[in-house]
Amino acid sequence: MLKKILLTPLLLWVVFAPFAHAAPQIENWTTANGLRVYYVPAPELPMMDLRLVFDAGSARDGTKSGLAMLANDMLNKGAAGLSEDQLTEQFESIGAVFSSSTSKDMGAVGLRTITLAKEQKAAVDLWLKVLSKPDFPQKDFERVQKLTLVGLQAEKQDPASLGSKAFYKALYGDHPYGQSENGTEESIQALKVDDLKAFYQQYYVAKNGLLAIVGAVDRKQAEALAEQVSAVLPAGEAAASVPEVKPLTEAKTVKIPYPSAQSHILVGQIGNKRGDNDYFTLYMGNQVLGGSGFTSRLMKEVRNDRGLSYSVYSYFAPMAQLGAFEIGLQTKLEQTDEALKVVRDVLGKFQKEGPTDEELEASKKDITGGFPLRTANNSQIVEYVGVIGFYKLPLDYLDTFTGKINALTREQIADAFTRRVQPDKMVTVIVGGDEK
Repeated sequence: MLKKILLTPLLLWVVFAPFAHAAPQIENWTTANGLRVYYVPAPELPMMDLRLVFDAGSARDGTKSGLAMLANDMLNKGAAGLSEDQLTEQFESIGAVFSSSTSKDMGAVGLRTITLAKEQKAAVDLWLKVLSKPDFPQKDFERVQKLTLVGLQAEKQDPASLGSKAFYKALYGDHPYGQSENGTEESIQALKVDDLKAFYQQYYVAKNGLLAIVGAVDRKQAEALAEQVSAVLPAGEAAASVPEVKPLTEAKTVKIPYPSAQSHILVGQIGNKRGDNDYFTLYMGNQVLGGSGFTSRLMKEVRNDRGLSYSVYSYFAPMAQLGAFEIGLQTKLEQTDEALKVVRDVLGKFQKEGPTDEELEASKKDITGGFPLRTANNSQIVEYVGVIGFYKLPLDYLDTFTGKINALTREQIADAFTRRVQPDKMVTVIVGGDEK
């Protein structure tokens, strides 16, 4: 079975929540070829998950927007002389699952397989062919290119897509994070197979990646497997750091005409990054503000008390550099100004006062209780481990999360939001209504 996922910034934001049971114990080493390895033994089931993550997201597109996504997407379209159909059939015949994904920061290739010796060897060997010998067939490239263009055309009729792209462009300007992950019609049409090959050769290398291993393999087996993966990759070089993000200096409002009865509204600013000193405080505060669904402050004020929107949310999307802080909602056209005022009033009050004792306690319990659902299987754990490795977070990150969250106070949250959130310098995107 083949699985392809294009991660949105929200999906790319993995929630590291605390949990009642022991956290996975992560072991770490580097292969002779420079590939970093993160390993978690999980002997309960005869399964193994591999996730190979490269610093090869859309932030590396340069002037060729959409390049990272298409390069990643084409890996399983033909490799080592095997067609996409042949690869699919061979993975399915041994019950293995191939996956690939891209985000603004990373490109990833995954494998899930049973650990029976014969099946595991066949799955890993086939996976390594896809990884190390992609053919980038011209015919398949043209097909993927056309499908991408169809998707971009469809986005023009989707107010949510229009709003999201405009939001990130207004927020980041010419910074690499401001580019659309799936490119533009012009950039996609201009791409050539040679562009994909050059991107792959530069970024899909050992020193620019890491391997996460979770499953029923012991340390010795994991080391041998890591060397096997590393051996098919050129050593290469690690990518240069993504440029720093400059905060906004003034408020911006972008209005996009769209024939609908509702306005799609996004409000936000530059937020935080992985490993940020305020990461835990902002995460906990946002859980109260707009991250906890129907119990959040924004939901109560905007939906429950005033009926201005069916749903409203907020989140921080930390990345290698400063990610976005975003508030989103939909409302009737004639209620747009009122809804925006309520959102800004709620945010302003939350900045000054922080959460109530009751809100803080409820959110802590909600985060703690939700973790088992987020680590229900090894494929979820391997994604967490991949994120820890990619952003070079401490190996005990999951172990210490509970204590750091439970130690937070109302005053600390209010202080962090006061320092880091600037309501008078935010981007506001409104999709809906006519030119006037």
